[in-house]
Amino acid sequence: MSSTGQTISGLTLKGELRPEYQQILTPEALAFVAELVEKFQPRRNQLLQARVARQQQFDAGQLPDFLPETQTIRSGNWKIRGIPHDLQDRRVEITGPVDRKMIINALNANVKVFMADFEDALSPTWDNAIQGQINLRDANLGVIEYTNPDNGKQYRLKEKPAVLIARVRGLHLEEKHVTFAGENLSGALFDFGLYFYHNHKIRLGNGTGVYYYIPKLQSHHEAKWWDEVFAYTEKKFGVEVGTIKATVLIETLPAVFEMDEILHEMRDHIVALNCGRWDYIFSYIKTLRRHPDRVLPDRQVVTMSQPFLSAYSRLLIRTCHKRGAMAMGGMAAFIPVKDPVKNDEVLRKVRADKELEASNGHDGTWVAHPGLADTAMEVFDRIIPAGQPNQLNVLREQDAPISAADLLQPSEGERTEVGMRTNIRVALQYTEAWISGSGCVPIYGLMEDAATAEISRTSIWQWIQNHKTLDNGKVVTKELFRQMLAEEREVVRKEIGEERWQNGKFEQATQLLDQITTSDELVDFLTLPAYQLLG
Repeated sequence: MSSTGQTISGLTLKGELRPEYQQILTPEALAFVAELVEKFQPRRNQLLQARVARQQQFDAGQLPDFLPETQTIRSGNWKIRGIPHDLQDRRVEITGPVDRKMIINALNANVKVFMADFEDALSPTWDNAIQGQINLRDANLGVIEYTNPDNGKQYRLKEKPAVLIARVRGLHLEEKHVTFAGENLSGALFDFGLYFYHNHKIRLGNGTGVYYYIPKLQSHHEAKWWDEVFAYTEKKFGVEVGTIKATVLIETLPAVFEMDEILHEMRDHIVALNCGRWDYIFSYIKTLRRHPDRVLPDRQVVTMSQPFLSAYSRLLIRTCHKRGAMAMGGMAAFIPVKDPVKNDEVLRKVRADKELEASNGHDGTWVAHPGLADTAMEVFDRIIPAGQPNQLNVLREQDAPISAADLLQPSEGERTEVGMRTNIRVALQYTEAWISGSGCVPIYGLMEDAATAEISRTSIWQWIQNHKTLDNGKVVTKELFRQMLAEEREVVRKEIGEERWQNGKFEQATQLLDQITTSDELVDFLTLPAYQLLG
């Protein structure tokens, strides 16, 4: 292995430059990343500061609302630039991290799109980040293969795999293994730049474009920033405007009030918005954290039937279709189980969820496991009229206008001790997995990623801060949380076995979970302090 601390093209690499990494971390690719960082990272830093200032207003009692200064955009008659042919049918998408076997299985699944994730489903160790770039390049070349070292089973791409879209990290995340002028790189620019540099010629040669999912946007100003990154990149490499196409996740509460504006800012490059509902629930908690009348109940009852989530889904569909963009539905986090009776129940829940999305007018949906693809596909095949690739024709023009009050409506439901204890066990196990290098983990029949773990720990934080009571009369305090954490970690220890416990990082995970749940200031993202524990 090569030593750390090399400076290449103005970037200092603190991660090891292994021989296989040099095919991705070339001087030319790094020079492009350095160019992006020099030009766009200062503005990115300002945008993050603007988030802090805006949250202070919400903490002081203000509620999110539609922006009066952009009313002309919302009332204007305009549309996005257009949708490439290979992105017009997205009725089922599968998501997952960028490890080699996962990529092959996902691209071979009965789905239209695979979203390869550098964000919530990935623990961004240096190895995961760079190996992921190698894997995606090989997938685009059509040469990706994998042999299971335990049984020799081989995995290869089928003849017509799903369309590949890469999700880069959010604006808040850094890449600590690379610095520019002494500052850690934006993880978003690092992921975006390396992927574009190594894949744009391959993909254009295959008759397609370079497609991205953009996460965690909180305002149209951030959308404008991304559009400028895209336009700059297209101009630099001499490719047509619109070579880069993005789907933006509407997974923060502030962003739902700026969907028209986000589409407008990115109209040359955007093709769809997506209901990132798990992160959206997390953002609802985070944004309204100082509003005691809007504290959520148990995570298990915050489903799409809750009025604030139903309004969000319907407004996204109406907004997108009015502008010629697609409206993607949310994630089914369930995973198949071996017991046939229990598996039938899993598939029933998935089917009901997808029927609601499809009948509302969504153009497609997400699954986390190939075993759910057939169920989701059957629903969308049945509801989207034969011969149509999507439901862009469903305009929902007869709907009553959706107001800010609809999007902010408090949720009905209990806060229970069972729910709180479940949250603790999920958050503990996910945090341990993440700091051990796995960002996508099956826990209690659900595929948990950072978003679902965030709901688990911020719900308890919010209950503590707002002095909420459980349905059995217990007041949720720091002391009660710590008592339950001590008890539930022993439950987890018994469930997984002593060997797994001793070989894991459960002590570190326990300390981190205690620290961020009992802090009087909400830690914005679990992954920020957890990243400091990663190699």
